[in-house]
Amino acid sequence: MTHYPIYSGDVPYLTTDQMREVDRAMIEDYHIELIQMMENAGRNLAHLARRRFFDGDPRGKSVVIMAGTGGNGGGALVCARRLHNYGANVSVFVTAADDTFTPIPGHQLDILRRMHVPVAQAHAVTSQAAPDLVIDGVIGYSLKGPPVGEAKTLVQWANNSQAPILALDAPSGVDTTTGTVFDPAIRATATMTLALPKEGLRAPGIDAQVGELYLADIGVPPDLYAEPALGLTVGSVFAQSDIVRLR
Repeated sequence: MTHYPIYSGDVPYLTTDQMREVDRAMIEDYHIELIQMMENAGRNLAHLARRRFFDGDPRGKSVVIMAGTGGNGGGALVCARRLHNYGANVSVFVTAADDTFTPIPGHQLDILRRMHVPVAQAHAVTSQAAPDLVIDGVIGYSLKGPPVGEAKTLVQWANNSQAPILALDAPSGVDTTTGTVFDPAIRATATMTLALPKEGLRAPGIDAQVGELYLADIGVPPDLYAEPALGLTVGSVFAQSDIVRLR
């Protein structure tokens, strides 16, 4: 199966604060809503999973989706919905009760429950057989220290499962600005980062956590990056594909 094109041009890397500014500007200045960005992220994640790990056909394959309560988890839940629709056997493990999810990720979780996709609390993952693929949507750029509690349970289980791991935006447990690797932190086979790559994903020695690095389009207008708050020049990175390989 043909994989994604390698992007050979220069692409800026963003700090966590710069990515927060992108998200703010998308919603407040351009009126591109979080639910739109989340759908784009989750759809591309499902496409990458299907093509990179399942040779274009995930029917009958077992996939564990690990989701936190914020935007990173919401993107993983969109991916869960789509892989389920593609015919994969999807099991979702979440870090907290439904009512603790922020509203838009909570909406994605509600859809999965209405579709009767199996959803369980993180601690139940310890009885799960090793799947064909693990999707890591536990913690994105909001990481503030080592994963704890249910998040820690999921990260440790995934690393011990021997299954390939596809991380969304950044491997859970990796600081997206400094590249600090906390304990525990996901050791991903591949990472699909969003909009622009994060500064921490090119830190020295980080490859063992990141694996193959892909970049996916969530619909950010290039003009947004050029605004004074960011002052970046970004070309047509996604002219050939919604997903490109960076390394």
